[in-house]
Amino acid sequence: MIEVSHLTRVFRTYKKPPGFWGGVRGLFRRQFEETRAADDVSFSIAEGEFVGFLGPNGAGKTTTLKMLSGLIYPTGGTARVAGFDPTKRENAYRRIFALVLGQKNQLWWDLPAQESFLLLRHIYGLPADQYRQTLDELVDLLDVRAKLNVMVRELSLGERMKMELIAALLHRPRVLFLDEPTIGLDVVSQRAVRSFLRDYNRRHRVTILLTSHYMADIKELCERVIIINKGRKIYDGALARLEGGTGSPKKIVRFVPGDGGAFPESWQSSHGATTRDGEGKFTVRVAGEQIVAVSQEILSAGPVADITIEDVPLEDVIAELFAAP
Repeated sequence: MIEVSHLTRVFRTYKKPPGFWGGVRGLFRRQFEETRAADDVSFSIAEGEFVGFLGPNGAGKTTTLKMLSGLIYPTGGTARVAGFDPTKRENAYRRIFALVLGQKNQLWWDLPAQESFLLLRHIYGLPADQYRQTLDELVDLLDVRAKLNVMVRELSLGERMKMELIAALLHRPRVLFLDEPTIGLDVVSQRAVRSFLRDYNRRHRVTILLTSHYMADIKELCERVIIINKGRKIYDGALARLEGGTGSPKKIVRFVPGDGGAFPESWQSSHGATTRDGEGKFTVRVAGEQIVAVSQEILSAGPVADITIEDVPLEDVIAELFAAP
């Protein structure tokens, strides 16, 4: 459904020297800086896949989505979505995809959402029966029927995002690009949006490419992730393999020594990196298959008041990838 080959986008920005005379000098000699927002990115996504698109701020995620949507042109490389070239901006292509930007509104601020939905119906030329059937399905799935007549500016952030999703899906797109759809939402609204996206993807086999800084979104919705950093792709594969690294999943062992001070304060595990905080709690990071050996090592070193074993947070795994040279 989506084929991206060596996609590159370079932004050229003017570097203005400070002060009035700096601006005057800039009239005659300008200095420019080039930023490679996307640098030789290649990947393919099959129909019906729900793929997470991750990276730190400024990594090039939104730029890539905008190139796939035809909003900006690539400097190099090619992209095909459902057989279409996004740079041509054909009407037939616009009818089969939707782009939702978590920090941009497409609904009219001073009108009820249903007025914007009617406008979109005419823009896309949707038959009345199809429009009503789709709208009823989406409104019920997101539980916002009582809010259709409320001015958009009077809706809560979560309610506005639900209306944005409805607006994006009214024409039944085959491809959906989501850029931070849960940004700023409370926990309840995030859960509702995730549940809706998961069910909608399963019902209609819509191909979805999702960017998010909330790892809960990725873990609940995506089996595959693509990670880019500084414009370059650094990982493309299963989320489970990313969490486990090249071996078994990594674990964190935390324990509190027992009373009496018999446990050595400078104790270090021979199986993994060991740290001790100011309150005396030890933390050991080890591979999953070494949990038994580490536990035996801890218990043989001295009395232990409490011990817990946790998975390494996905955020930490991804942060290590970002930090890699």
